[in-house]
Amino acid sequence: MTSERPRFRLGFLTHVQGRDQDIARTYRNAQELFAVADELGFDVGWVAQHHVALGGGGLSSPWTFLAHAAARTTRIRLGTAVTVLPLEDPVRLAEDIATVDALSGGRVEIGVGSGSSALEYAAFGQDADRKRELTSENLDVLRRALAHDEVGTAGFRIQPRPGGFDRRVWQGVFSAQGASYAARRGSNLLLNRAAYGFDSPTDEVQRPWADAFLAAWDRPHRPRIGLSRFIFPAKDRRTALSAIGDDVHRAALRMAESGAFPKGLDRDEALRRFHSFYGHPDDVVEALGREKVLPVATDLIAQFNPAVPDHDAAVRALELIATEVAPALGWKPAHAGEPAHTVESAPAPAPAPAPAPAGA
Repeated sequence: MTSERPRFRLGFLTHVQGRDQDIARTYRNAQELFAVADELGFDVGWVAQHHVALGGGGLSSPWTFLAHAAARTTRIRLGTAVTVLPLEDPVRLAEDIATVDALSGGRVEIGVGSGSSALEYAAFGQDADRKRELTSENLDVLRRALAHDEVGTAGFRIQPRPGGFDRRVWQGVFSAQGASYAARRGSNLLLNRAAYGFDSPTDEVQRPWADAFLAAWDRPHRPRIGLSRFIFPAKDRRTALSAIGDDVHRAALRMAESGAFPKGLDRDEALRRFHSFYGHPDDVVEALGREKVLPVATDLIAQFNPAVPDHDAAVRALELIATEVAPALGWKPAHAGEPAHTVESAPAPAPAPAPAPAGA
């Protein structure tokens, strides 16, 4: 395996939620975030797929959304974190991916996972108890289709003809075993913003998963590790809390009903459980400097979910991430007008250490 580490990239992830039931406005605002992130130099914009509606929206059809985002942007890469693969026909999915890739000039990243909603599985006529098996089976077909091999029946290959997806497939995992499996399949690794069902801090739980992934990797090129984190910088801690605190607390209480978190959490514990980084940019940088997975990550993926900040606050947070937080961690935007995928071979800068306590 080459010793050259991929360029350190900055991404953002949206679950496409709004403050009300005006879904058209919610989708327009989310599209605007892609345009803003493109101008700010973010390397990748990600969307999450949810078939069951979330509060204020949610996105069931990510590839339709990303096709529109491709027309609104010029260089930012476009991906899913994740597409719920067992609920998709992998051949049809490959056609959608290849179409968006062609429209965007080769800017697509495809992240897949098994999902967790029993209601979604029931709605699509799939057995939730077989989700791991279905994910593996469908990923095999998807990979073959994206390699332009015959799929489905003799003589059939998808069109438009895809190209170069061998390094652009990602898998979301929730265990060291899952991380090792993703490595053996040649997928890049996606780590969630929080580890559910654990009392220990998320980064302490997930670092062994990342290490297991790297230990199992046997391909000639270096893999990517995408680290999704809840990051919300603002002018100060109070401003950040006013934008995100209540949403995060409510989300934690909902998750406690399913057993993911203990019941009766207060707001501070809810923020801890979601492994939150918030406050003045200096505080966010300081806290991220102690993040245990970030030193082995190649992609930092900022998200605001489970908070649903007002659109103007979300835009301002993206600006602060791109201009103050990420550069302090060693990130440099691609050159103006240069597609993000043309700088893959540049060395990754190491995140800056910050030993002092932080307010996040």
